[in-house]
This record gives sequence, C-alpha cells and structure tokens, in this order.
Amino acid sequence: MKKIGILFGKENSFPPAFVERVNSKGIKGVEAEFVKVEEVIQGKPSGYAVIIDRISQDVPFYRAYLKNAALTGTAVMNNPFWWSADEKFFNNCLSEVIKVPVPKTVLLPSNQRPDDTSEQSFRNMKFPLDWEEMVDYLGGFPLYMKPHSGGGWKSVYKVTSFEDLFAKFNETKQLVMLLQENIDFDAYFRCYYLSGDRVRVMPYEPRNPHHLRYIDKPAIDDPKLMKEIHKLVLKINHSLGYDFNTVEFAVRGGIPYAIDYCNPAPDADLNSVGEENFEWVVENAAEMAIEKALEHKANKAHLNWGNFIKASVEGKMPK
Repeated sequence: MKKIGILFGKENSFPPAFVERVNSKGIKGVEAEFVKVEEVIQGKPSGYAVIIDRISQDVPFYRAYLKNAALTGTAVMNNPFWWSADEKFFNNCLSEVIKVPVPKTVLLPSNQRPDDTSEQSFRNMKFPLDWEEMVDYLGGFPLYMKPHSGGGWKSVYKVTSFEDLFAKFNETKQLVMLLQENIDFDAYFRCYYLSGDRVRVMPYEPRNPHHLRYIDKPAIDDPKLMKEIHKLVLKINHSLGYDFNTVEFAVRGGIPYAIDYCNPAPDADLNSVGEENFEWVVENAAEMAIEKALEHKANKAHLNWGNFIKASVEGKMPK
C-alpha cells in the first residue's frame, strides 16, 4: 500500500478535503491520511510514500522529521532541505538572472544585533549605510519593507518618508528586512503552481481585507498577459524546484512583476480562496500526490531540486 500523508496545523478545510478527495478516487494500492508522527528514530522510514508538508515552517521538529523521511525514501512536498535554505531575497536575485521582472530590492541588516553578537561581529559592515542612495535606487517613496524570509503578510510595512522608514525599521528588531520598490499596479494576480505544471491564475486584490482578496474579474483581461504570467509561473517554479507554491504578480504598464513567490505552504483555506479556487487546488493536489505515490519506489530519492540546483551541480549558471 502506498500511503499519502498530509502534515498540517491550524488548517481545517484543505487537509480533510484533500484526504477525502484522494481516497474517493479509489486508486488501487493508494490511500491518504493525516500524518501520524510517532517516535522519530534516525534512519527509520516514515511509512509514507508521499507527504504534503503544510506546517514545518512553523515547527522545527517537523522539519527535522521530514528531512529524515525524505532521506529514507519519502517524496516530501515541498523539499524540506531546499525549503530550509530558500528565502525571498535570493528569489529576487535568481529572478534577475533568469530574466523574470521583479521590483528593485535592497537587503537591510537587522535593526538590532542578533543574540550572542557584538559590535565586533559586524566589523565588515559599512556604517552608517547610505540610506539616501538606497532610496534613490529604489525610485523614492513610497516603498515597501518586508522580512527577507517569512510569509503570511507578517511584518510588512509601507513607508512614505525617511522618518516613517526609520520608525518602522525600529519595530523590526532582529528581523532581516527587504526594502523594495513600490509597483503601482494596474492589476494583480496570485497563481497556484503544483508539479505536473498545474497552474491556476487568480485575480487578486491585496489591498482588500484578507477574506476578500480573491476577486471574480481581473482588472485586465488580456489573453496575451495571461499567457505570459503562466509562462513565468512555470519558469520560477522550475528554477526553484517547488512542487506546491503560489506566485504573485503586480502588472504595471503591461509588465507582470513577480512580487512574492516563496510560499511553499500557500493559503488553501476555503473561506479565503473561495469555492472555485478551493475545488481546483484540492483536485489538483490530489492528482499530484497520487501521481507521486504511483511513481514511488523504495530505496530511491524522490526530491525535486529544481533547475537552479541542477545547473549549479553541473557548474552552470541558471537560465
């Protein structure tokens, strides 16, 4: 029996719907369930052919469990080793290399020194930084400041002046932040990606309350633009190696700028994404997991490393 498990936390709609959908298909030799984590013994297989990870970003114990599971043959989605290493600033840097439009961005050191460090720990860093030069490069205010690693719209700030920037920067404490160009967009889209090149482009309004952000009609309904966004979603996720992700695009002057695409446990709650999007992600996640389970072979690695890592191993630049 090939077991498919889903590891999750506070979610109440997607995990049970996913398990029910997989099992309703009646695929011989395949069944889905909520992951049950028992004693974690090094080198001992998890018992699952496939695990969908929805929570390890918040629970380090689960991340270690999933690495052990992947090492012993489970197809873990998303790859817990790469997920542990990835962050938003790198995503932007990679996008520059692979020719995906992104906002201009600079990386800021944490406002407060990390624990167990001193002034000597930062002897290599220029001080003070030239804030005016950075703001000029980014095109001037308003700008956005957000954590270089993180999600869920936590600690995201719009800053409108140097006074506002420094006041909000003081609130970030030990977080490493990005300062990013404001894209005054004409339309905005959030896109699901699941392996097997499953893409769903969803009109989205990030300025609305969370439960009203998924909207029915896009501000721009242009088949050529939709085709370009679809192509960029594939390009980004093939490079990063994610099996389950969302990518957000802000469209300015007909150009889709990738804004946020490090979301390996993306929102899939019925109450926020709406019935049609929920149905799509449940069905396509079930199909993806079943495909992975049917392909699964014992004593074989089943991790997706993406084109960036593959090119690096071969000594090549990503493209």
